[in-house]
Amino acid sequence: MAESLLLNLAQTVLEKLASLAIEEVLLAWGLESHLQQINNSLKAITAVLLDAEQHQSRNHRIQVWLEDLKYVLYDIEDAVDEFEREALRRQVVKDTGNTTRKVKRFFSNSNSVAFRFKMAHKLKNLRQRVAGIVKLKSDFGLTEGANYTQVIRRERKLTYSFVDVATVIGRDEDKEKIIDHLLNAFDGENVSILPIVGIGGIGKTTLAKLVYNDERVHRHFEMKVWACISNDFDLPEVLRKINQAATSQNCTGWDIEQLQAFLRETINNKKYLLILDDVWNEDRQKWNELRALLTGGANGSRILVTTRKNNVASVMASVPPYKLNDLSLKDCMSLFLKCAFNDAQDVARYPNLVKMGEEIVNKCKGVPLAVVTLGNLLYSITSEHEWKSVRNSEMWKLEQKEDDIMPALRISYDQLPSNLKRCFAYCSFFPKDFIYSDLQLTYFWMAHGLLQCKNEHEELEDVGLRYFKELCSRSFLQDFSRMKDGVCCQMHDLMHDLALSLTQKECSIVTSATQQIPGNVRHLLFANPNSLPESLPTILQGLAGVRTIIPFVSSDVISPSLMQTLFLPRFQFLRYLDLSYSEIETLPEGIGMLKHLRFLNLVYSKIRRLPDSVCKLQSLQTLWLFACYRIEELPSDMRCFISLRSLIITTKQKCLPNNGIGCLKSLRNLGIFACKNIEFLFEDLQGLNSLRKLAIVNCSSLKRLPQSIKYLTSLEFLDIVNCDKLDLEMEEEESNNQTRFCRLEILILSSLPKLVKFPGWLLNSCTNTLHNLTLDRLPNMKELPGCLSDLQEISIFNCKLLVQDLSNISHVPKICIDGEEFSYNP
Repeated sequence: MAESLLLNLAQTVLEKLASLAIEEVLLAWGLESHLQQINNSLKAITAVLLDAEQHQSRNHRIQVWLEDLKYVLYDIEDAVDEFEREALRRQVVKDTGNTTRKVKRFFSNSNSVAFRFKMAHKLKNLRQRVAGIVKLKSDFGLTEGANYTQVIRRERKLTYSFVDVATVIGRDEDKEKIIDHLLNAFDGENVSILPIVGIGGIGKTTLAKLVYNDERVHRHFEMKVWACISNDFDLPEVLRKINQAATSQNCTGWDIEQLQAFLRETINNKKYLLILDDVWNEDRQKWNELRALLTGGANGSRILVTTRKNNVASVMASVPPYKLNDLSLKDCMSLFLKCAFNDAQDVARYPNLVKMGEEIVNKCKGVPLAVVTLGNLLYSITSEHEWKSVRNSEMWKLEQKEDDIMPALRISYDQLPSNLKRCFAYCSFFPKDFIYSDLQLTYFWMAHGLLQCKNEHEELEDVGLRYFKELCSRSFLQDFSRMKDGVCCQMHDLMHDLALSLTQKECSIVTSATQQIPGNVRHLLFANPNSLPESLPTILQGLAGVRTIIPFVSSDVISPSLMQTLFLPRFQFLRYLDLSYSEIETLPEGIGMLKHLRFLNLVYSKIRRLPDSVCKLQSLQTLWLFACYRIEELPSDMRCFISLRSLIITTKQKCLPNNGIGCLKSLRNLGIFACKNIEFLFEDLQGLNSLRKLAIVNCSSLKRLPQSIKYLTSLEFLDIVNCDKLDLEMEEEESNNQTRFCRLEILILSSLPKLVKFPGWLLNSCTNTLHNLTLDRLPNMKELPGCLSDLQEISIFNCKLLVQDLSNISHVPKICIDGEEFSYNP
């Protein structure tokens, strides 16, 4: 099944081979003939790829052939990326010209003759490997152009809520029984533990959310805490999750004593409700250690556990477990119709589809996740042929055990467009309880080259958001909620299991320093650091093709000694490196050797400085330095990041110099967070002519914004929060004909005590474009602007002077004041 990802990979490689920029580099070195032969061979292979994928489950030789193809495709992609990187290096040298000799020397130290010789040899080898694969193709009798029709379907509009009560069917009685247990007193321990037991996908977590969000439960308990536990029941990790969920306190790096003391203090004499979701631990001793810490709450405290396993329930329960049964066929059908059709009129219009829907629902065996997934798969599709293909799928014939991934999920996955299959599969590189954001996933997918623009005018960020929405609408991602600059969500653990099964041959979860890691692994996920001694680097030998390094469970897994290993030439094809929350204080100079690196995550790390060599990473698209409170100064040659699209910084600097960040013409997203010493930003801000999002948050010393902010012509989102000394007023320039930004749609102004009135320069720039305005904690602001003609939604919080007269915004369809919607009646 993993081979079904190949089509997208092959298409991506062919697109890269056709890149004009690459052709120019190849022509300059006389290597175009190698390119053309590889290109022609891959086209011949791609023509039969769909047919090969359909037959590979019954032919072991085809399976091996597809595996060989996958690895040669990865190697071709690496080679093409080397040419891209060389073109970028030359562009940096060209752009710096004679103005900065140091920078020019810094990037001109590669030997062009040696590079040409190396790449000629590499292309020749790849050409021969591809030719061998083409030759074998004829042995399998594969058909070119196997039938494949991409079904056009409408996206379902996302509703931003943690659990949508309106979409939950058939669980009212279960909900009332559990609430009755939680609210009523009985003799026994001060903390009662009730497990909800049921098979995967039956709706345990959904039921727990319904209970958790019920108003009666909210009133009854002083504190409510939700912690997703999943497979790992390491006590420090569980304590960290509970503490962070209870208080939003970042507990990374705390030892077990600190975690225990903090938990005791947090729940001391409080009547709390704790949800432990998706528990797998059967070790009674581990549970007893945690339970002993949880008895400090007031009488009447409750713990609700969701688990698939009866053994877990017997270990944890203090009362008989609650067995969650299958949904009735009637409820399943109601749920399916709600997901597959727009309304009752649609249901009446397509009786044949409804009849087939009943047959499909029967195969789901009362499991809501299967019903919802297939219903969303068929949403807005009216072709009977497509419905029959789901009903008659071979996947239904697979044996379905309790812990197996359900056939319904496999069917839904098979129906995904090839580009979305890889995006979904790559979500498995994060833990089961991980909270994904559309922004992070977009740049993660981008780093791995998974985003495909429909045309030259489409932005990669928009492609990523489109993919994200599509996966949500098909139930591959769920529990999504709205943030001020996007959407976040989670993935059902069964979906995560499915995704992990798709990448198991190219992804390795490192759990010990003695395990054998296959040499063709492309992605390394590091598990619990307690099992990874300093000798770990010895097992990383020979992993030349690694593209991803992520701490899978604990974020402080990357030790300083391992860091030195990571930057050896063996990892030269690394695309994504996550060092967030790490103890590392200094990156080695060798980071400049990671010439393919596109995403570097140092969020909440203890890093003190970035070496100058980091500026050699011309392929870098995302650099996140959020909450790196120890960084004294950013590298002086920031302008050399010519591919950078997303930059989030925290620094101790008093000012950000010109001729640095302001030169990043590819930048789309800029966040300046917790830079408490910064008084002034760089004046050449107008150089960021592609910037779409700008956030300036918790910069308490910032005095003013540069005049050039008015000329960010692509800006769509502006967030200015908690800047106590910031004066947003500016002197208007009399004779400046520069175009001002004219696309601003979302504006957030919060905790700005010097703000008295809406700034004129801002008002003049977004009068006809602003759709969403949020004003929060503006104690001195007295008047709302009345000329924002396109404003659709305004939210006002803690602005006492501002809400006295709302006549200026009477035309706005949606007005929210301190969390309550308001209708204007003059």
